Amino acid sequence: MPRLPAFPLLLLLSISSALALRLCSFNVRSFGEAKKENKNAMDVIMKVIKRCDIILLMEIKDSNNRICPTLMERLNGEKLVSVKKRYLYHDYQAGDADVFSREPFVVWFQSPHTAVKDFVIVPLHTTPETSVKEIDELADVYWDVKRRWKAENFIFMGDFNAGCSYVPKKAWKNIRLRTDTRFVWLIGDQEDTTVKGSTSCAYDRIVLRGQEIVNSVVLKSNSTFNFQKAYGLTEEEALEVSDHFPVEFKLQSSRAFTNSKKSISPKKKKVQRS
Repeated sequence: MPRLPAFPLLLLLSISSALALRLCSFNVRSFGEAKKENKNAMDVIMKVIKRCDIILLMEIKDSNNRICPTLMERLNGEKLVSVKKRYLYHDYQAGDADVFSREPFVVWFQSPHTAVKDFVIVPLHTTPETSVKEIDELADVYWDVKRRWKAENFIFMGDFNAGCSYVPKKAWKNIRLRTDTRFVWLIGDQEDTTVKGSTSCAYDRIVLRGQEIVNSVVLKSNSTFNFQKAYGLTEEEALEVSDHFPVEFKLQSSRAFTNSKKSISPKKKKVQRS
């Protein structure tokens, strides 16, 4: 039987009365018919998804287009972000080999209820053996999107396989997304995004570019979500869901951002009058 292609899926969910927009990235590992019929695994997957306002799901194996409709049937809510533009990045640059195993499908979002009003999400799920080259190539994606759309705020996220033997320490000097300090890594090298207790690797990452979006991140919201611990699962039960934990962060709401500025402003006035 031929292998089904695994593709990423960006779901726009909702924020109700929340004070922040939670963005998540989750490699669900071989999310196909068998997992869809596994009630216990699906219950956990839905709990994870419902925690997020925007979530990138990876390893969707769905040749019959059943997974996405199933998810949408079980989700509802007011969508407070919208898609402004989108395109599939093609790695056809002259003199540059086609690096990506899965070309990034880039989406520009409008988000009127957050402090930062728009941002571009660039998803990436690398092939482990080519992780270094693929992560480095995201710098070219950044410049291509910036020329195309004049966007300023960027989120790169996904299963980069950016740890352990796939990206050894000596390889980081060859990755522009790391050597250029204007790219801000929210999930550090010491994080463990794997479910197995026998491994400790920071495969899944979130990287930002743009001072406005960096300033809009809720303090200490960037983290790995350990659903095994949160939902009281055994390792075996957790592995039925995935061998990866989701990674996430929050963007401040415009209300919270405005209130924080107001709380500071009286002090500034007093200083000016003295």
